[in-house]
Amino acid sequence: MKNNFKYIAAVFLISGALNAQKIDINKMPVAGPTPTINITTPKTFTLKNGLTVMVVENNKLPRVNVTLSMDRPPYYEGKIVGVSQVMADQLGNGTTKMSKDDFNKRVDYLGANLSFSSGGAFSNSLSKYFPEILGMMAEAITYPKFSAEEVEKTKDRMIEGLKADEKSADAIASRVSNALIYGKNTSRGEFETEESIKAITLADVQNTYQKHYIPNNAHLVIVGDVKFDEVKKLVEKNFNNWKKSNTTYPALEPAANVATTEINIVDVPNAVQSVISVGNIHDLKMNDPKYFAATMANYILGGGGEARLFMNLREKNAFTYGAYSSLSTYKYGPTFSAQSSVRNEVTDKAVKEFMTELNGITTVKPEELSNAKAKLKGDFIRSLERPETIARFAVNQKTQNLPSDFYTNYLKSIDKVTAADISNAVKATIYPNQSRIFIAGKASEIAEPLEKLGYPVKYFDDKANPTTKPVAQKVDAGITTTSIADKYITAIGGLANVQKINSLSTTASAKVQGMDLDLHLIQGKGGKMMMDIKMMGNTMQKIVFDGKDGYMEAQGQKMPLPAEQKTEMAKDSELFPELGFSKSADYKVAGIEQYNGEDSYVVKGKDVTYYYSVKTGLKTGEVKSAGGQTIPTTYADYRDVAGVKVPYKFTQNMGGMDVEFIVKDIKANQAKDTDFK
Repeated sequence: MKNNFKYIAAVFLISGALNAQKIDINKMPVAGPTPTINITTPKTFTLKNGLTVMVVENNKLPRVNVTLSMDRPPYYEGKIVGVSQVMADQLGNGTTKMSKDDFNKRVDYLGANLSFSSGGAFSNSLSKYFPEILGMMAEAITYPKFSAEEVEKTKDRMIEGLKADEKSADAIASRVSNALIYGKNTSRGEFETEESIKAITLADVQNTYQKHYIPNNAHLVIVGDVKFDEVKKLVEKNFNNWKKSNTTYPALEPAANVATTEINIVDVPNAVQSVISVGNIHDLKMNDPKYFAATMANYILGGGGEARLFMNLREKNAFTYGAYSSLSTYKYGPTFSAQSSVRNEVTDKAVKEFMTELNGITTVKPEELSNAKAKLKGDFIRSLERPETIARFAVNQKTQNLPSDFYTNYLKSIDKVTAADISNAVKATIYPNQSRIFIAGKASEIAEPLEKLGYPVKYFDDKANPTTKPVAQKVDAGITTTSIADKYITAIGGLANVQKINSLSTTASAKVQGMDLDLHLIQGKGGKMMMDIKMMGNTMQKIVFDGKDGYMEAQGQKMPLPAEQKTEMAKDSELFPELGFSKSADYKVAGIEQYNGEDSYVVKGKDVTYYYSVKTGLKTGEVKSAGGQTIPTTYADYRDVAGVKVPYKFTQNMGGMDVEFIVKDIKANQAKDTDFK
């Protein structure tokens, strides 16, 4: 079956293009003089249970933000990894005094936000409702309602999430890279598995709450339209019964950088992009004299769209949509990382450019230094508009052992940084010769070029276990594009039935971030196609093509299809492209790979790769390239329609997110010429 699903992904990109404005990107605004910053010092008190409370009065708006944060090191969960998340999910699920429904309805009625995590809680409300919301936060924390039924529901959701991430290179990269840095059996390197989540019991959840969700390592910061004396009474009334614990935490497990830079590869057979992360650990803290210079160096290297990594990998080489770096001063494990997702075929080239930029950041140009100072000062000033920023400053001051004037002198500290300071700071935080170059991607396509870069290369599975280099399966000499196509045609119903299909009309739906996405797709021979995508009942994009001409609609605007797109669409003259395999020299058998969980024959064309199950012959998926995008689609749940089997489930990756469409109905030979006008 011919598939134009690649155009679905364009929905998420086309809106901005329609309203693009020309701007002079080479003209940098002139920075004004450095302003004086006045930051209110919090009034602080401590409850008998150890809870530290900080209050900042700000009466500009009738709102109050409350931030609760735990200052504790990571702790090892072992065979029940994930128990902290399960525990956190129960907070706010009602209390021993109020049902879950009543609790949530009351928060909604008050127009407030109230959320919980394993590391704290957050609320935002109008000041007149603040006393009640603070009381509800305290009640949820002090009198949580843990039930076996709700724990099981949370576990089921988490397991579903893990299953959804099984093919995600980003998710795999996140867990495996941490496991390699810190060790998979440590507090900072362990990760959730289906087995560990299933092993969690109600007693485990209650024990985790009692030992780790405690007031004597917590900070409660209240910012907004309040009076200190009134807040103090409210907090004492509501939080005094929160029980403390004498939990002690062992020293963090030791971690070190690799002795010499190496490449670590995790094979993700379905990946159409490689997730690259180049990084190291360091010991920089916020109270270090090199902090501001290091922060500025990171900004110049990879802090945004004008930084070196972005300008190199995206603007100069077009390897990716973006490349960035981050410099963490996390109290319990500061790290440096430079990261991007790039096309498979340029993975080795991207790694070379990453290392070039990391080696070159010891030297910065005067204009880079000036621009970085202006940008960082502007970001800092704008951040002061948010109450949560003030809360973060207050906690940092306490937990990071910062001098009392750290934030009031923040802008002056930035102004003082010199190029020499940056060079010295870089040498203490970024180690190009002791970096771990981590890559999650399709090993069959990226391994050979990466091995030629000169770094040691090690291979790991998606659970961070060492493994051997993946070896491509050999294809029998008798397997050709024609034999693969014939087996597929036979599997879906036979040539006679396939040739009777002149059009297919498909209705399908999906969920995108909780919202309904509806697809109506009509495909006809000769490249004809009509696709209408609706979000919450409203058309997001419509594309119509009659085989020669067509148009698209988005956000109420209609425009002709570009000539290049019309040419590309006209090439798809067959509903089932396999009918043309034997007539074209463009298609080649490229081996056997795992795709959508099955060993699949790989058939490569000029801008498309098809996958067919070795066992059943059915198409397991395809990857199309168009307009700089690489769009993977998987197929499953084949059902009979007019004597031909077609997939009733397909999943497409849109902007790094897998969206699963479930087909509601497919009709054969129902299309009319007017459908394509």
